[in-house]
Amino acid sequence: MKLRHTRQEAPDISLTPLIDVVFLLLIFFMVSTTFDKEAELSIELPEATTEAEKRENRQIDIAIDASGRFYVNGRQLVNQQTQTLKQAMRKASGGETSIPVIISADAKTPHQSVVAVMDAARQLGLVRLTFAARLSNADN
Repeated sequence: MKLRHTRQEAPDISLTPLIDVVFLLLIFFMVSTTFDKEAELSIELPEATTEAEKRENRQIDIAIDASGRFYVNGRQLVNQQTQTLKQAMRKASGGETSIPVIISADAKTPHQSVVAVMDAARQLGLVRLTFAARLSNADN
């Protein structure tokens, strides 16, 4: 009796379950990851009882630390003179006066530094000023 030697085909590996697992892992990591805007400055914001308004895409963020140093859109200015602040604000606004200016001043910032930012914004024609604050936990 002569038996034929049959040729066996290579096993077929289905990639569909592997792709499903990879997509599930991708979705898991996307959902579980948090994206926060990390500040490199240590600014203690004053507290407020109202919630913040919706932020616009284009804005000028001005931060003032406890010693009165200015940061325009995260970049520290070389000095604390009003003229330097105006130049940085003019560059950040691109000459447009309808851009909102958000002032984030430390709770211990000298009042004169905040007034200097407001004055520089007024001189450039930037009139949409907003102050950043932490939401207070106290119930009123």
